[in-house]
Amino acid sequence: MIIGVPKEIKDHESRVGITPAGVKALVDEGHKVLVEQNAGALSSFPDDEYQAVGAEIVGAASDVWSHANMIVKVKEPVPSEYIYFRPGLLLFTYLHLAPLRELTDALLAKKVTGIAYETVRDRAGTLPLLTPMSEVAGRLSVQVGAAYLEKERGGRGVLLGGVPGVPPGHVCIIGGGIVGTNAAKVAIGMGARVTLVDLSLNRLRELDDIFSGSLQTLYSNSYNVERAVCAADLVIGGVLIPGAAAPKIVTKGMVAKMKKGSVIVDVAIDQGGCIETARPTTHSDPSYLVNGVVHYCVTNMPAAVPNTSTLALTNATFPYVMKLARLGANLAIREDPGIAEGVNTFNGFLTYKAVAQAQNRDHTSIEHLHP
Repeated sequence: MIIGVPKEIKDHESRVGITPAGVKALVDEGHKVLVEQNAGALSSFPDDEYQAVGAEIVGAASDVWSHANMIVKVKEPVPSEYIYFRPGLLLFTYLHLAPLRELTDALLAKKVTGIAYETVRDRAGTLPLLTPMSEVAGRLSVQVGAAYLEKERGGRGVLLGGVPGVPPGHVCIIGGGIVGTNAAKVAIGMGARVTLVDLSLNRLRELDDIFSGSLQTLYSNSYNVERAVCAADLVIGGVLIPGAAAPKIVTKGMVAKMKKGSVIVDVAIDQGGCIETARPTTHSDPSYLVNGVVHYCVTNMPAAVPNTSTLALTNATFPYVMKLARLGANLAIREDPGIAEGVNTFNGFLTYKAVAQAQNRDHTSIEHLHP
């Protein structure tokens, strides 16, 4: 198979889809790998490292897309890349289609097989390709939030860890999944007072055990959420429904009651966000104010630490890349139920129910199209 690795062009997206180690493994199995010039440079993987293990460095993105059977990326294609779509192309990347109707239309019109990292499942039913970036984003959210609490960036001027004689800042985390758990680790490590809100009592019990009482757990209902959010200096949104638009847990009314200069970091923004006042931002223009509250809603947060993020992501994605290269999309979908779960578009059909619901469309199960 010919595998293409284009340079990411989403704003300040500095990760890359395959590392030199992955290229070597593919080449050793007889596959051809086309890497766009400087695709890995911002992740500290220069072209000569790819060449040394057998990759062909290609000068133009159009050549990568047109010659490859499978494109391996990090982030969803942007509109300028839609022209490269063609029937039979296999696209393996984060897609986050729920809020992206135009991209969905383009994939369907060109009959691209789109396999989304965020909906691939393993045998345990977890989301192995979403987990590493959720870990990075969760940990980074506290680091970013702490920086935006500084007065220079519009914050309240609160040091999260406090100092002797001065109470620490208060962090409210919405959601006790991978993002929330990792955010809690860093916030507690910085010395902040942490409240974590979740709808699952069993998960709250687990977190209480994990953190040995060093964070306060709170059952999610509108009353509790409002009280916790209004008391917080930093609110982190980490609610996920796989493949679907995130529910709006924090309302406009709640944000209006928050302390001036407090900070919201909505990690769920690439699925539409779980804060009603959140809208997607970029690394070039990352924040804005609503009712005096700083909102940081960058849709590709892990790109801020691309070397760590690329290594963490490709550790998880590469076994799937190899399986798709060995078997081809059709056989891999048939043999691996987890890969089948990852299929969002196939031969002009929308195949993922949660995306269809978010966009008010019909969908056709991959089992019916590809028994």
